[in-house]
Amino acid sequence: MISYIKGTIEEIGEDEIVMESQGIGYSIRVPQSVIRSAVVSGQVVKIYTYLYVREDALNLYGFLTKDDLSVFKMLITVNGIGPKGAIGILSNLSADDLRFAVLSDDAKAIAKAPGVGIKTAGKVILELKDRMKLEDAFEKKLEHTLQGEGVSQTAESQMSDAVSALVALGYGSTEAMKAVRSVQDGGAMDAEQLLKAALKNLI
Repeated sequence: MISYIKGTIEEIGEDEIVMESQGIGYSIRVPQSVIRSAVVSGQVVKIYTYLYVREDALNLYGFLTKDDLSVFKMLITVNGIGPKGAIGILSNLSADDLRFAVLSDDAKAIAKAPGVGIKTAGKVILELKDRMKLEDAFEKKLEHTLQGEGVSQTAESQMSDAVSALVALGYGSTEAMKAVRSVQDGGAMDAEQLLKAALKNLI
């Protein structure tokens, strides 16, 4: 099993990239999110991979994060969703957005992926809903948002603790996350200070 490949991007196609690593060129099928990202030919990147084995082919599928790979693996366990369908869904929805779509029974959002109809989207929701938790979905979303904003791990932990405290006080997860993120200079506060400042935004 190939867990990941670290190498140089040699070619970028419509739905695949070619990476060279130790003299070997790997053709890797990727979601559009990878193609639309900042990757360029000649760039050294790390791609997390899944090797799909069929009688007549060996196909590599790749993702920029372990989370995307994990969601892809869940998707291909759904009856009627193969790797191509899973890639299509993840080209249209981020892993975070897909989790929220599943948990909120939003079949229309999932059905926007090419080749995925409402009936198949319903299967995705039915088969994956019990394997996803709303708390985990918000935690992942917060983590990815903070990483994208360049927030340190310590600050990220403090903000996550503050969100959890607000949820424990009875606020909704979305409301709590927005309140914590809206605190000015929140990255310089500890969890208790963040909580107090966030509560002021909720009053």
